[in-house]
Amino acid sequence: MSSTVDETEKVGARLSTLDRWLPLWIALAMVGGLLLGAVFPDIGDQLGKVKIDTVSLPIAIGLLVMMYPVLAKVRYGKVREEVGDARPISLTLFFNWVIGPLLMFSLAWIFLGDLPQLRTGLVIVGIAPCIAMVLIWNELAFGNREMAAALVAVNALIQIVAFSAFAWFYLSVLPGWFGFDQTGINVSAWAIARSVLIFLGIPLLAGYLTRKIGEGRKGTEWYEQRFLPRIGPAALYGLLFTIVCLFAMQGKQITDKPLDVVRVALPLLIYFAVMWGLALFTSNRLRFSYDRSVTVAFTSAGNNFELAIAVCIAVFGMTSGEALAGTIGPLIEVPVLIGLVYVALWARRRFRFAGD
Repeated sequence: MSSTVDETEKVGARLSTLDRWLPLWIALAMVGGLLLGAVFPDIGDQLGKVKIDTVSLPIAIGLLVMMYPVLAKVRYGKVREEVGDARPISLTLFFNWVIGPLLMFSLAWIFLGDLPQLRTGLVIVGIAPCIAMVLIWNELAFGNREMAAALVAVNALIQIVAFSAFAWFYLSVLPGWFGFDQTGINVSAWAIARSVLIFLGIPLLAGYLTRKIGEGRKGTEWYEQRFLPRIGPAALYGLLFTIVCLFAMQGKQITDKPLDVVRVALPLLIYFAVMWGLALFTSNRLRFSYDRSVTVAFTSAGNNFELAIAVCIAVFGMTSGEALAGTIGPLIEVPVLIGLVYVALWARRRFRFAGD
């Protein structure tokens, strides 16, 4: 814990130029993507022609590049030690699979009651906890890498088994209890498993093998002090590349339907703020250390937009309102959660966490 405290308190001194100015780079990436979409209106179609699973190849590559360095940093031998205390994992799963879906369902009906397609897309986002970008936010906020890796793995397994059942309940059953419109959806477990295996399985295996082989041949000191700093920036380059592609592909939708974007953005903003703030507050009250508290907060607040977009496109079509709502998700999530990274670092200095 002491190393995490030291790292957090010295964050301003040790961040690279890329890290220190990350909000600016993200803003430029979003603007650059929108400009690309405006200058080349068919860029979305071009980027979407070649796919991995149902996700555009450029975006898929960006996500894999983004996740690999983070997972290569995980000390896999310590994962079992970190999950020995079941409280953080139980709390995260409670937020991910009980509070999150209920909150998003409520917000979707409050803000989008008259827009059934966007409402359905938002509900689908709410039942897909994050297994990708959360690793980046957790890393930037000096969260617990080993716990984050364990949590995304557990969430991935639950998604494979339970996503279809959650979709059925929140789209077809729960609305009927309140006399609302119901929506049918049929998603196979294999389609979900395929998405999870690609976007978590590949970088997880690559990260594990990299550490196993690197430490075995060169030793832990070389791996930690020399190799990891070389590959570390690739995670943020992958993030920025993914953001450019996302905004370029959705630029036309954003400019053509600005009111829809705003109406979807409002419940998403509330969702991220409430989930993150409530999870961090609860973790602190339960006397979790800072690194564990912030890991619970980001894992609770993030969503698996790869899976949500894939399901919306597969079930409702590329140009559907459901797909639009799914793609607006990461467009809002990225700037909001990078902002919450800085809130987390501020909270670490302002409030007392266990072990401080």
